Amino acid sequence: MKPVPIQRVQTGMRIEKRILKVLKALAEYLDMTLGDLIEGIVLHNFEGKQPFDGHLLKKIDAIKAIYDLDLTAAHSHKLTEASAPERPQP
Repeated sequence: MKPVPIQRVQTGMRIEKRILKVLKALAEYLDMTLGDLIEGIVLHNFEGKQPFDGHLLKKIDAIKAIYDLDLTAAHSHKLTEASAPERPQP
């Protein structure tokens, strides 16, 4: 397929810390940018397609274990911000 010109924008998206670590590690493993990885995941999902094969899913599981990422799709839309730990007063 020939290259498709697009326009990218910078965003200030917030994301769960361990998810980001796994995505960054996966992008590094695949030798691509984080943005390219996310775009690919989203485009596959928009078409109802699985973006990763069995081999890569095993790699993702290994990376998730490194970063203690135990969240699943069942947690989606149920995540809440943890309160910042209180600092002791001097």
